[in-house]
Amino acid sequence: MATLGVLRLTLHIPESGSLKSKRHVVSGLLRRVRDEFKVAAAEIGERDRWQLAEVAVACVSEDQRHAGEIISKVVAFVERNAGDAVVADVATEFMRL
Repeated sequence: MATLGVLRLTLHIPESGSLKSKRHVVSGLLRRVRDEFKVAAAEIGERDRWQLAEVAVACVSEDQRHAGEIISKVVAFVERNAGDAVVADVATEFMRL
């Protein structure tokens, strides 16, 4: 049975002074996450706030443990590579498909 792992991250971008600046940080980070882990990733909330971003990452795996490992690696990657952004909140959920 397959498992869907969903990661929700809230990012604080204190140096952002405009939506354009925020989107530059967020879109670059999401592109790197997609390329590195072959997962789906998108900005899903706080789209009109300059210094906050809510993003989601999803992966599907045959094994829940593997999905959990991927999600954990994505969190660590984001924390190391977020540039001007700081991870303010992390939530995960796993669903059997």
